[in-house]
Amino acid sequence: MLLRDGGGFVLKRDSGGTYSLELHRTPVDLVEKRVRLVGVETAPGHVEADGVQPA
Repeated sequence: MLLRDGGGFVLKRDSGGTYSLELHRTPVDLVEKRVRLVGVETAPGHVEADGVQPA
């Protein structure tokens, strides 16, 4: 699930925990919805997202 966190976004995982996201575009229409994310984990718990789409 995509959630807002201050000025950024986090991805709440189905298996528990979260990833902080670095997004190039702001997907405001997908906030608080289940999403599918394409990206690379650049550090533990941090993902640089290439794309976000509805799940």
